[in-house]
Amino acid sequence: MTSSSSPGISLMQEGISYMAGSELPGLIVNISRSGPGLGGISPSQGDYFQATRGGGHGDYRMIVLAPSSVQEMYDLACLAFDLSDKYRNPAMILGDALIGQMKEPLLRRKPAKMDLPPKDWALTGAKGRKPHRLKSLYLQDGELSEHNWKLHQKYEQMKKEEVCFESFFTEDAKLIIAAFGSMARVSKTSVELAREEGMNVGLFRPITLFPFPQTEREQLAQKENRLLRLNLLCAVAVLFFTAVATAI
Repeated sequence: MTSSSSPGISLMQEGISYMAGSELPGLIVNISRSGPGLGGISPSQGDYFQATRGGGHGDYRMIVLAPSSVQEMYDLACLAFDLSDKYRNPAMILGDALIGQMKEPLLRRKPAKMDLPPKDWALTGAKGRKPHRLKSLYLQDGELSEHNWKLHQKYEQMKKEEVCFESFFTEDAKLIIAAFGSMARVSKTSVELAREEGMNVGLFRPITLFPFPQTEREQLAQKENRLLRLNLLCAVAVLFFTAVATAI
């Protein structure tokens, strides 16, 4: 497990790509900051595409979990360790400065035990058996293509089994805000304020950014709801204007 914030994660891209190619588990925590360059320590979600599309030179995916509270930072970190172990794949907690510097109550509960596969690939010494090899370099004809198809099948399994999201007042909503992480937390307050004024507003919050809850999002969109995708600044603005509107 390791952690950093944005530019530090950028410097890790070669190592993360090697891990994915070698099918090695590991957890990376990114408390992302505003950029470009060293930027500042203010909240940002500029790392989204890097995290969800595979950084480095691509052709891989990470499991990406987006907490919206200190409690979820704890719970999702426990889950990320297990998912990384289960799939032999790097996992990332994608937070931001709001979560990284927040103080609130935390319940240290024991996570649900996941049935993890045996680590018959682990490099424990080859005494009395054929040695294992972990590599990400495939130079023979068709070898890399075969390996990439193997990784693709693993990512497809993640999409089927590991999607996680939250729906908040979406059943009768005429407008649904789609947001993750800190902005979803801000947006939830806006939804509550709007509901108090009789507005049918809801929230759709992806918790797994990869695998993304695409099917669930499309089902909501097909119900003739309007989806409003927010970034962090927009979420704060929505909260401000909702508060002003309800006050008036």
